[in-house]
Amino acid sequence: MNLASYDLFALGAAACWALGSVLSVSPARHLGAFAFTRWRMLLVAIMLWAVTLAVGSWHSLVPASWGVLALSGLIGIFVGDTALFAAMNRLGPRRASVLFATHAVFSAMLGIWLLGERISPQAAWGAGLVMVGVMTAILLGRHREENHAWESDRGSVGAGVALGLLAALCQAVGSLIVKPVMSLDVDPVAASAVRVTVACGVHFVLLVLGFKAASAQQAPNLRVLAQTALNGFIAMGVGMTLILLALKNGDVGMVAILSSVSPVLVLPLLWWRLGRAPAVGAWLGAALTVVGTALILLR
Repeated sequence: MNLASYDLFALGAAACWALGSVLSVSPARHLGAFAFTRWRMLLVAIMLWAVTLAVGSWHSLVPASWGVLALSGLIGIFVGDTALFAAMNRLGPRRASVLFATHAVFSAMLGIWLLGERISPQAAWGAGLVMVGVMTAILLGRHREENHAWESDRGSVGAGVALGLLAALCQAVGSLIVKPVMSLDVDPVAASAVRVTVACGVHFVLLVLGFKAASAQQAPNLRVLAQTALNGFIAMGVGMTLILLALKNGDVGMVAILSSVSPVLVLPLLWWRLGRAPAVGAWLGAALTVVGTALILLR
């Protein structure tokens, strides 16, 4: 595997997460963050285990990997995903995305501090441009007179911000924990299956124990379940597997920075969904992100 391959895996994951964030808005607001995440994980776990058993890749799951994968799934998926969709329900996909993009900063700092990772000056400049571009595109990407439901506040903005940052931190910690396992010959689909199953199991424990927030706000219907399954397949089934592939040989920090471009990729999807082009600031941010990504890829 060459250098460009795991860079492209990270960018592919960003594209999956961008599409997934747009697809998740309606079912997440229908079911609520906990119920949506639970249904999403259950459907994805079934998909991943079906693939794992069909190709026999479960043999790659050595005993020493189970605990690490379980802990990574608990933090990165159970806490992280639930917090992300709770933030999205309050702030909408655009603003939740900018908060989640800070996982790149957390990942880079943790990678340097705990794993001794280093990046070249060119890659550092590229990383800086990517982060500035992402923040510019999201913070300046809204028209002043925008009144679409996806851009409105629902509940406490402060709580939404805190949940978005919590999701970013959990994503960074989850990636850091799973990195040593993915450096071995563990199959990424099998690893994803374990992580998702553990997170899903905890969600069902909360439901059985009568945790109020775990109950669905509205009963799921066939359309909502279909949307949830599609979202899960793209964002978790494909996107999360691509991230694990990237982590097999890529640094945690660089993988996180490249995957953090997903908020910029959300912009054309929102244009299509809202029927209106993003503001000028969004295009400026997108241009900075493209330049920064090029610097990283050509390092």
